[in-house]
Formats: sequence, structure tokens, C-alpha cells
Amino acid sequence: MSSDSSENGIIGEYSGNDFSIKATFTVFLGIALYNSIELMVLIFASFRRYQGLYFWSLLLATVLGVIPQSLSFILKYYSIGPLWFSITLSTLGWYFMVTGQALVLFSRLNIVVQDLTVSHRVLAMIIVNAIVLHVPTTVLTYGSNFIQTSVRVHGYTIMERIELTGFCLQEFIISGLYISKTISILRVSPPSIHGHNPNRKVMYQLLAINALIIVMDIILLVFEYLNYFVIQTTLKSAVYSIKLKLEFGVLSRLVFLVQSHQYWPRDSPRVYPRPTPAREELEYHTFLDDSRDSPDYVSTPKSCELATSRHISA
Repeated sequence: MSSDSSENGIIGEYSGNDFSIKATFTVFLGIALYNSIELMVLIFASFRRYQGLYFWSLLLATVLGVIPQSLSFILKYYSIGPLWFSITLSTLGWYFMVTGQALVLFSRLNIVVQDLTVSHRVLAMIIVNAIVLHVPTTVLTYGSNFIQTSVRVHGYTIMERIELTGFCLQEFIISGLYISKTISILRVSPPSIHGHNPNRKVMYQLLAINALIIVMDIILLVFEYLNYFVIQTTLKSAVYSIKLKLEFGVLSRLVFLVQSHQYWPRDSPRVYPRPTPAREELEYHTFLDDSRDSPDYVSTPKSCELATSRHISA
């Protein structure tokens, strides 16, 4: 086992003596755990029915993703307990955290993307990436830690960069779809009246949030390619916990925008089909507690779940 790999935390515990690095990754893991616990409370307090792809992907990405991923690095880097346990916990948490968060994005995609072909391709991309990137990385993770040769360690570092880049590109594509569709909606949105247009404000918020998600992914890539392995892996947990909290807010704003229908000017070409009142009741049925007045608590539309079932059965 090389000293560089040990000091970087690639193999076993973090053996470096830099207190600032230890303090930094401990803070990142603390933030991830705090955000996850808070999000769990919000999920169970806000959802009226515990079902659907959006609910389960959000819950599992938090409970079986971010939380075990964060705990595993505390155990691994501080050498608490057997190494095989922390690595297994980290691997399982990584599966649910990364692919689970992608499914959260996918579960609300049909709100702005009406083309089922696009949705099918996004789902296929998520499935293929989960197999192609998770499996070889897992094999190399166990190999580099328990059969410690320079070849396996080098192979793991290369695969780590490939999988991180691949999953970041996946999020770039999905977030890019949201951004492009949001811009399309803004183009046909009616002008502000007396300087106030709540729908345009919501759309700008959605643009900012999706842009922030892309920026956070870029930051992770920078740390990875600068060989700050410990910082990158622990920052990843914090970043994904923030992403999941943002997703919780993004959905409510999307539904608020769709339900208002004010961005379809009556005298402009319709980019998206305008739901009839009869379909509205079916497609925008609430999944969250709709007793609250704030748009932040507007629920997940049932169309999200209906479209998801069509994706799976197709």
C-alpha cells in the first residue's frame, strides 16, 4: 500500500496529519447528515400518500443513500470498525444516492417535457449508467482496498474519475432539459403587468436552481481531477444532500407554474398542450398536504406518476 494512497484516503483510513483536511471533511459529512435528517422530516410531514416514484426515489436517496454514505466515510477515514463494513456501507449508499437522485430528477421530468420519447431515453440513460458505472467501480473499490497492488489502485483512481464524470454528464443532460424547456416557456410567457408576473419569477428560480446543480457538479469534478480524494468524496455527500433539498423545492414550484397555466398566452402558439378542466383534476391531483396556502407546498402532480407507469410498461 503506497503512502500517497493512504494519505489521500483512497485505501483504508485517512493517515494524513493535516488537521484542516480532517476538519473540512468532518464538516461536510456533518452537513450531509443534518440535511438528510431535516429532509426526512419534511418528506413525512409533507406527503399525504407514501407512494409513487417521486416519493420513493426521494426517500431512498436520502435514507439509504446520503446517510449511509456519510456514516461510512466517518467510519473509514477515522478507522472505526472493520474496513469491509465501511466500504460496503459506502458502496450501497453510493448506489442509492447517485442513481436515486437521478430518478428524482426523472420523476418530475414530464412536467416540462411532453415528449415521451425523450423521457424514455433519459430513463434508459439512467439504467445504462447505473450498470456501466456502478459495477466496475465497485469491483475496483474492493480490489484496491483488499488486494492492494499499484495496478489495482491506479485502476480505481482512473475508474473513479470516469464514473464521476459520467454521472455529472448525466445530470448536465437532465438539468439541461429543464433549463431549455424553462427558457421555451419564458419565451411564450405573457409580459409582466405593473412589473409583477409571479410565473416568470418562478421560472427564473427554476433556472437558477438547475444552474446551481450544474455548478456543484463542476466543483466536484475540479476536486476529483486535482486529486483531493478525501475532500471530493465527503463533499459529494454534502452536495447530494443539498441537491435533494433543492429538488423538494423545485417540484412545488414546477407544479405551481403548471397549475396556474398563465404562461400560455391565449393569442400565442402553444408550445405545450393546455390541459382541459376535466384533465386538470386527473393530472394535477395532489400528493402532498394541500391544506397549506404557500406555493412551496403544492403537491406532486399525479401526471408524474401516470407518466412514470407508462414509461415502465412501455
